[in-house]
Formats: sequence, C-alpha cells, structure tokens
Amino acid sequence: MSSSTTIQASGSVIAGEHQLRVDGSLTRLYAAAVHYWRLERDRWAEVLDAVRSLNFTAISIYIPWEAHEISRGEFDFGHIDPRTDIDAFLTMCEQRGFDIVVRPGPQINAEMPCFGYPRRILEDEELHARSAQGSRYVLTQVPKPIPALSYATEKFFAETALWFDAICPILAAHAHPRGRLLAAQVDNEMAYFFGINAYSADFHPDSIAAYRRFLRDKYGDLGALAETYGRELTAFDEVEPPRRFTGTRRHDIPYYADWAEYRERYLLDSIGRLAVMMRERGLDRIALFHNYPHPLSPGTSASGFTAPFNLVALEEKLDFVGFDIYSRKQRYDHVQTVASYVAGSSRYPYAPELVAGAWAWYLDPGDVTDEDFVAKAALMNGYQGFSRYMLVERDRWFASPVRRDGRVRQEKAQVFSQLNAMAQRHRLAELRRTADVLLLADRDYDRLEAASVLVSFPGDFLETPSGFSEYPNPMTVSEELLGFQEPVQVAKRAWFECCYRGLTESGHDFLLSDTALPAARWRPYRALVLGTFEYLNAGVQRAVLDFAQHGGLVVLGPRLPHLDERMRPDETLRAALDSAARSPLTVNDTEIGGVHHLGRGRVVHLENLDDPAAALDTALAHVDARRVRSDDPRLDTTVHHAVDGSGRMVVFVANPSAKKISAQIDVGVECKSVTEIWDDRPMHVKGGAWHDDLAPYTIGIYECHPVR
Repeated sequence: MSSSTTIQASGSVIAGEHQLRVDGSLTRLYAAAVHYWRLERDRWAEVLDAVRSLNFTAISIYIPWEAHEISRGEFDFGHIDPRTDIDAFLTMCEQRGFDIVVRPGPQINAEMPCFGYPRRILEDEELHARSAQGSRYVLTQVPKPIPALSYATEKFFAETALWFDAICPILAAHAHPRGRLLAAQVDNEMAYFFGINAYSADFHPDSIAAYRRFLRDKYGDLGALAETYGRELTAFDEVEPPRRFTGTRRHDIPYYADWAEYRERYLLDSIGRLAVMMRERGLDRIALFHNYPHPLSPGTSASGFTAPFNLVALEEKLDFVGFDIYSRKQRYDHVQTVASYVAGSSRYPYAPELVAGAWAWYLDPGDVTDEDFVAKAALMNGYQGFSRYMLVERDRWFASPVRRDGRVRQEKAQVFSQLNAMAQRHRLAELRRTADVLLLADRDYDRLEAASVLVSFPGDFLETPSGFSEYPNPMTVSEELLGFQEPVQVAKRAWFECCYRGLTESGHDFLLSDTALPAARWRPYRALVLGTFEYLNAGVQRAVLDFAQHGGLVVLGPRLPHLDERMRPDETLRAALDSAARSPLTVNDTEIGGVHHLGRGRVVHLENLDDPAAALDTALAHVDARRVRSDDPRLDTTVHHAVDGSGRMVVFVANPSAKKISAQIDVGVECKSVTEIWDDRPMHVKGGAWHDDLAPYTIGIYECHPVR
C-alpha cells in the first residue's frame, strides 16, 4: 500500500490521504489559470464561460502586488483601472460555480517585469540578496534581469505586510465558508529566485546571521560544532559560510552539508512566516500550499529534486506542497520522477502549474500532443489535482486553449475538455495510486551533491548549449573522493538511477520520497530501496533496522556505513547485519549480495547492480507485492485503487516511445470487465489480462472491475 499521510487540520478545508476535502466532502481541483488584470474587464464573463465549457472545476488566480500598488501603502482594486477589481472577478468566478485558488505572492513571476513586486521594492538595495562575493545577486531571467530579493531581512516582511494588509481582507471575504476560495499559495517557486546553486545566494548579512543561528540551534553548544568541524572556535558569530567548495577530506563534509541544510531552512522559515501572516489576516480556514519549481534539464536526473527543496518539512508549516510540471512528451521520465516523488511525499499531490500553451521564450515549445501526454502522465504517476498554466492566453504566453477574448481554439480544446470530463466521470479523485515499494533518496547525500558543485552557474531556466544548469549535475560536481572508495556526491546519483531503472524494468510499481519522510510513513510499504555508502545518518540507520525487524524488506547498497552524518563512528547497521543470519543473493549463478534475516524481516545488501532489473527483481522476490505486468519493457504501468474498498481500480499504461507497441497487460486478478476510458472502448479480458495497441506517446487508461 502507499504510505498514509497525516492530515493537517488547518480549518474546514483539509488536505490528507491524497485528497482535498471541504467540510468532509471530496473536492476535485481541476483548475485553469486566468490572469484577470491582463484581460479586458468586459471580456471576463466570456473567458470564464469558455473555461467552464472545458469542464474545469476551479480557477487559479495570480494576484500581483505589482499590478495593484499605486504608491507605498496605496492600492488600486478597480477604482482606477477596472481590470484590477479582484473582488469583482472573484465574485464572477463564484457565480459560475467555480472553486477558487489564489496566488497572491508576494513573488509571483508570471513573466512580469518585476516578478510581481512593485518597482520600488526591487530598487531598494537593503532588500537585495547577495552573492558569495557580496555583490547583488541578479536573476538573469526574461523579460529582463532583476535583482533577487533577500527573504532573510526584516524589512522584506514589513513591506510584504503592507501588501497582505491590503489584499488578504478581500480574499478572506471570499474564503470558505463565506465563499468558494479553498486554497491560497504562499509565495511562488521560492528557490532563491532560481539561484539553486549553493554558492549563488543568499549571502546577505541578515542571511549569514540566520545561518549562525541555525548552527547554534542544531549543535547546541560551540564545542560540539568545533569538534564536528575539526577546528578551534571561540564564537558562533565567527563561523563564515562556505562560498565555494574546496573540501578534500571526509571531515570537511559536515561544514558544507550544513550550508546546504541551512539553505533548506531559509526557504522553510521564510515561507512558513509568510503563511502565518496570511492566516493572521483571515485565511486560516482554507488550505495553504506552495509550489517548488520543477527540476529542469540538464540537472534533473532522478533524486535531483531534494536540496534545497524539502517538501516533507515544508508540509509541517503548510497544508500541501507540489512541484510544477512543464515538459515534453519525449521526457516521460521527468514527469514520472517528479509526480511519483510528490505522490510518495505529499498529503495532497497537486500540480500548481501543469503545462498548457507556451512561454514566449521556449526554444521548442511543443504542441497539444505534448500537453495531452504530459497531463495524463502526471495523473498516471500520482497527481490528484492540477492547475493548467496558462489555460487562457495573455501577453508573454501563447497557443493556449482559450484566447484572451474568450474564443476557444477548438483544435486544442477537446483534449483539455475530455481529460477533465474523464477524471470527473470516472471519479479519479476517489482513487489512490498504490505501490508496495518505496525508493528513497538520501537527503544527506543530496546535500553533499548540492554543496560540492564547482561551477556557480546563474539561475535561469533557458537551457544552454553547454549543458550547464543551476542544478548540480555530473558536469559540475566535484569528483573529489573525500577519503571514500568513490565520490559519494557522484556515485549516489548513479546508484539511485540504477535502482530507479531496475524497478521500472522489472515491473515493480514504486513511489519515491527521501529520508526526510518520517519512518512512521514507511510502514505501509512492504519494501524500501535505499542507496547507502560509507556514512549514513544515525537516525536513518536505526529506522531501517526497525522497519526490517517489524517485517519489512530493505534493499540497500553498495556500501555498509561505518560513520554517521557528522563523520563519527557509527556501525549500528553494519553490526546488526554482521550478527544476523546471511544467505547469498545470486543472479545467473553470480553472487551480487547477501540477504540478512532480522526479526520478522530482511535486509538485502546489494553490492552489484550491473543488471539492475534482475538484481532488484531477485532482491524483492520475497515480497508479496502486487504487480501489473506488460510484455514489453518499454511500457510503464501504474495502478490506482478505489479508497472505498469497492475493488475498482484504474490501470495506466504508458508508451513513452516513438514506436507503436502491441501490448499484453495483466493485472494479476480476474476481472469481470475492463474498459479503456479515454476512448470508451471495452477490452476483451481473459482472467486479468487483455491486449491493446498503443500508438507512440500515448497512455492507455483502463478501468477494471475485479471479480469479488
């Protein structure tokens, strides 16, 4: 089974167990992005009616500070420019039966010249984030470069309070239960203004002070910090953050990893503080969420989505957190990774931005076939709700299904309308993606990878011919051994990707998360897969043993740790395995590891992943995991079960290749009927198997009713 999630009881709108409920009733959040201030006021009704005709259930609305502020503390909400009457627009949405999601910033991006901020905010040098050299950190973004802001300064929150004081009372008047406003986004894609690189930002003096407070909170006393860093220290205030990676020894790791962890904390604390400000101003009975920017090519292999993002920790402050998805049909693996991670980690897997139309600066924007395939792939891999960005065309965005005057592009509209109708008619929100295997990324290794980057490439999501990216990747990460057999910061990625590929090719349905996920949420899974090297977090070592001793299967490797995350001796896991009964694990008469029997479960130590599919299949042979099989390894399958216990399930089968595939699909249980619900085609089912032909870049969606 997939892991259960703790419900965040912030009000009458509740996110939990992969669903969004309003006063106890399930809500289907299939939203369309509409930018009211970019549309003529007399076209609002026509635009909203066009959106309604495409079967959307909600409207997602950016509300830009930049568009409303006249001067500091003075705002226009329609008395000067009728397009800024947000209260009237919200009322118009409610009158048409739409639920509402608002995104009031303070930062919104939206391809606006000031990213949603008034120009005066960007011109205030006290608010500028600082580079490692102490200069202003500049976001090299379109439509033009802007200085990035520091979220560590008190002045930033004081200025934001003026905006929230103005906009939140309007929103509160429409918030459930008084209106249909159900969720509000706290800030937007907060990632140091795309300065993902650990040494890009923020070295503002207030951020450095916050870094030192973080160290004090983490270590408690100066002696513990000095011992970990292997240096003499007389005060926390003398600790300088690293400004580039120069580590050569294993004992250097905590210093750099702490900086990467602090960068996570910076985002958590700033977004959490903004959430408190919104709740204090009347938005305390609706769901609050955030959207991390999706990891972009070329720095976006599996497990590259953690540092500096910490989805699990942020959900301690918000109701749910999602990743945006902009992709092409040729990048199914990207959608699969991101959506599976959110489904394995979040209370409510929601895509705050799911591609529709094209950004004006896309070098290769794709078309409706990409939008169709990517949306189905997101649902297939676990997303339960979404906002299509941009459903309605506007300046700096084109080829959307609805034009800015309300006319519908019929050649695109059918795909959007049909997807929404199918999801509602077949009650996809009442299903949950199920998996018995959880593949964990190790957050400490990801922090090391983030901190050992050697090239400080500016944040920008225009891919460069060089292949460099603001995300760490094998081209930019140090290959220093740091005293280990291999560079963990590089090897951890390769091992994770081998496990990912092996699980996929062997037909195991699995979800992703990382070691920030509390061990209590591992328990519903039957097996964990985790890369381990010479060091491993002490808490993770103990949690892994506890999971196995209570009946679970753990697959780890290639190394057994003998150190903890601070490089102190810790052989907890190694000692437990050494004292347990061991049997060899072989593939094709070659020993690739060992099976250790612990309590009621097992730990498999894989030392060799030359054949990932065979190795993982053999390692998981003792797990009675439900599997849906197809007869072609190019296909991917996922299963979604009804949470009401009816036995109904929906099986997705993706053909992410450029060739037609004739597939045999077997769900492993006898079915009385199977219907392909996109085309409404009954399948000829024998037992639990059927045949279908899948065209290139298509996803078959099959509703199955097992014999009970």
